[in-house]
Amino acid sequence: MLRRREILLSALAAPFVVKPALAQNSTLTVYTSQPQQDAQRTVTAFMAAHPGTQVEFVRDGTTQLMARLRAEIAAGQPRPDVLLIADSVTMESLKTENRLMAHAAAPVAGYAEGIHDPQRMWFATKLITTGIVVNRSATLKPTSWMDLLRPEIRGQIVMPSPLVSGAAMIQFAAMSQAPNFGWSYFERLAANRARAQGGNGDVMRQVAGGERLYGVIVDFLPIREAQRGVPVDFVFPSEGVPAISEPVGILSTARNVDAARRFVDFLLSRPGQELASAMGYVPALPGVAMPAGFPARDAIRIMPLDPARALRDEPEIRRQFDRIFGA
Repeated sequence: MLRRREILLSALAAPFVVKPALAQNSTLTVYTSQPQQDAQRTVTAFMAAHPGTQVEFVRDGTTQLMARLRAEIAAGQPRPDVLLIADSVTMESLKTENRLMAHAAAPVAGYAEGIHDPQRMWFATKLITTGIVVNRSATLKPTSWMDLLRPEIRGQIVMPSPLVSGAAMIQFAAMSQAPNFGWSYFERLAANRARAQGGNGDVMRQVAGGERLYGVIVDFLPIREAQRGVPVDFVFPSEGVPAISEPVGILSTARNVDAARRFVDFLLSRPGQELASAMGYVPALPGVAMPAGFPARDAIRIMPLDPARALRDEPEIRRQFDRIFGA
C-alpha cells in the first residue's frame, strides 16, 4: 500500500484534478515516459531526498504524453511542472514553442559538452541506446546492422515505429543522417520483410516469445530480461548505436518551480545518476559505474545526432517511414 504522498496517477486512468493551492505550495506534477516501476522508484528516491515535497506523476509513452499535454495547452490548462520523456527532439519542439523554462543553475559540471541543451532548457538524464535483440534459438548471431539485411533471416525482424516510440524516431533520424545508412538502408530492411509497428515492449514480447527471432530495441529491456532468464541477447552493432538521453525539462507554465528545479538537480546529481545505473541505464554522467550486463562505457559507440536537424526532419521522417513501411 503506497503512502498517501506517493500518489500514482496512470495516464490510462480517469482524469485527475490537482487543487491549485496544493500544487503551488507542495505538489510537483511530473509527466514521464519511464517504465512505471522506474518512474515510481525515481519519485520515491526524490521524495526521500526532499521530505515534505509531494509528487504526482502520469506515466505513458512520449507520443501519448505529448498528445495529452497539447490538448491541455489548447484548453489553457497544462498540468505538468516537469517532463521526463524519451528524446531530445520532442524537447526541441517544446523549446521552439517557448514551452520550456531555463534552469541556468542546474548542476552540469562533469557532463560531456553538448549532451544538454546549450540554453539549459532541457538536460540529459541517461543514455538509452538502440541495438539488436536476438532470440537464443536463432542460428545467425548478428554483430552489425548490415546483418539484418541477410536473406537467411528474411521475415524474422521486428522493430518499433517512430510514430509510436520516441527512441525509434531518434533511430530513424540518426541513421537517415548517417552517410553509410540513409533511407536506402531502411528500404533494404523493408525488402527483407522487417515489420515496423508498435513500441519497444511489442518488440520484446515478439522476440522473447520466438514469434520473431530478431528485433531492433532499446538496450535495457532485453538486458534486464536476460538477467531474469529470458532467452534473449542484446547486441551493440559494430557501426554504432543511436541513443536517446531521456531529457528532463521544466514547463514554462510550471506552478511549483522550486520543486521542479530540485527534481532536475536530483536527476543530474551523482546520487540521481547512481540511481539510473541501479535501474539498468547507462548514466549520463561520466565516472558513474555502468549497470550490470552492460559493456564498459568506452566500448559503446554512439552515433552522432543533431537534435535541431532531427526536429526539422521529423515530417520527412514520418513521410519516408510511411512510404517504406506503410504498405
